[in-house]
Amino acid sequence: MNHTQLSASVAEQGALRHTPAGLPALDLWLEHASQQQEAGQMRRVRARIRAVALGAAAQRLAGQPLGTSWRFEGFLAGSGLQASRVVFHIQDFQQQE
Repeated sequence: MNHTQLSASVAEQGALRHTPAGLPALDLWLEHASQQQEAGQMRRVRARIRAVALGAAAQRLAGQPLGTSWRFEGFLAGSGLQASRVVFHIQDFQQQE
């Protein structure tokens, strides 16, 4: 199963573009910060994650203010010919308070 949930803020956002098939697409960089328990210890976690949204999700996210916090859902996939570069594909999201 490849299902990912992530709380993050939008750090960078490209311009809304369209794929060759005509789908709206939006490239983003997400930033996550939290504390997680690992091996019985609390650990500070920070991550900067490359992401993409397609279709209605791209249209909904386009133009949202940078720094806004969201709860994203989607899946992880390799990027083009470089399958070792992971990209988070956003399928749905909700604003966090």
